[in-house]
Amino acid sequence: MPDSVTSPHPGDARVVLGAEPLTAEQVVDVVRGRVPVALSDAAEKNLAATRQHIENLAHAATPTYGVSTGFGALATRHIPLESRTALQRSLIRSHAAGAGPAVEAEVVRALMVLRLRTLASGYTGVRPVTAQTLAAMLNADIVPVVHEHGSLGCSGDLAPLAAIALALMGEGEVSHDGEIKPAAEALKSVGIEPIVLAEKEGLALTNGTDGMLGMLLLAAADLRKLFDVADITAAMSVEALLGTDRAFAADLQALRPHPGQAVSAARMFKALQGSKIVESHRGPDCNRVQDAYSLRCAPQVHGGARDSLAHAELVADRELRSAVDNPVVLADGRVESNGNFHGAPVAYVLDFLAIPLADVASIAERRTDRMLDKTRSHGLPPFLAHDPGVDSGHMIAQYTQAAVVSELKRLAVPASVDSIPSSAMQEDHVSMGWSAARKLRKAVDGLTTVLAIELLTAARALDMRAPLEPSPVTGRVRDLVRTRVDGPGPDRHLAPEIAAVEELVASGAVLAAAKLEV
Repeated sequence: MPDSVTSPHPGDARVVLGAEPLTAEQVVDVVRGRVPVALSDAAEKNLAATRQHIENLAHAATPTYGVSTGFGALATRHIPLESRTALQRSLIRSHAAGAGPAVEAEVVRALMVLRLRTLASGYTGVRPVTAQTLAAMLNADIVPVVHEHGSLGCSGDLAPLAAIALALMGEGEVSHDGEIKPAAEALKSVGIEPIVLAEKEGLALTNGTDGMLGMLLLAAADLRKLFDVADITAAMSVEALLGTDRAFAADLQALRPHPGQAVSAARMFKALQGSKIVESHRGPDCNRVQDAYSLRCAPQVHGGARDSLAHAELVADRELRSAVDNPVVLADGRVESNGNFHGAPVAYVLDFLAIPLADVASIAERRTDRMLDKTRSHGLPPFLAHDPGVDSGHMIAQYTQAAVVSELKRLAVPASVDSIPSSAMQEDHVSMGWSAARKLRKAVDGLTTVLAIELLTAARALDMRAPLEPSPVTGRVRDLVRTRVDGPGPDRHLAPEIAAVEELVASGAVLAAAKLEV
């Protein structure tokens, strides 16, 4: 089997790590799909060969950073051979200094598989057994407890990765079989022997951008689907507001050849084909010259977001092809210090994505508000209420949407410009990429909520256009919503309805129902 591929055989699927880079899809398969991992034979041989270089340097008279010295600002001290096991143990214990709530299990699994990917590259100098044990932990779904705060995104995601290394040593706490327990207990229950770290291994386990990269890959996978959902909810809103599909025609979009814009426009145009509602107001009797920006310009906003995501995915792909450690062990045996652990390239796109995400949410909220305003909705009742005055309809659902959009604007403020020095000014400029990734995860959740409320509102508005029928695409999505939420009627408890539609959006059910291929 070639390196770094998912086996095509049913029941035998696994991701094999070696010299070849992982793909984003493979990482998501391991993290969310629990696909097991393994080291290739070539990777294990390469690990053994590289480790021999470290063994030689460990016994040399000349100090080598990370092998026979202290770390960071303490790198000038030469550590005697008999103290080096204590040196590695102390490094991990002291660096596992996180605080705050535990982060999500999928983030920790991403940290684990991405650090294992770098170990398997053969540039870090760890022993084969160390990489094998990390793989075994991942496959057993032993998830170390990693805290929210502790990474500055430079010298790697230090505290988060140290928490994983601590568990590898049989210390600290992990989540396993649905409960929090001591790492030693969890390892013993599945027959995994804790590791006693040797020279260089503490640094190799902690000097990586794996947390921020993992969260970027997961967010990108989610945003790819959410931007597709946004095209659908926008089309439903255009239809419900008696808007036109003509602005989305291919010949008009070709005048401004941004690829993401073309995709979004084509999707919206196709979603509206066959709509009796759209057909009802074509022709000379329609007195509206053009639709509001939130309708007419949706492809430009959604498309710009798509193109921003494409750039972020390019950066993520480059990072997946990288071996991030300091120092690194080169093929000729040299051990060289470098700055590749600096998270700036990843941090920038994590911050970047939060901007178009917030704007996609913002334009969706404007469409929602338009459906609720009787002066702009072209005949829909105020707030889509069953009995306006007695009923409030979706009035406060839009308040919730507006509150989330406001929060998304705050989350779009970049973290990567907020460097703060550390380690006695040795580490005097840091990326804050972990912080950028954490806020992007919150933003993804917020966009899911905003789109769910637009979908819930547009489905209700389409029902209120009866007896006119929506298009086949939007009709299928409306019908899906109706499997979880009743149609128009007197006011009901809205929070469970919003949550139900959020689940339809997040699960992929909306996209499956739309069957919208372009």
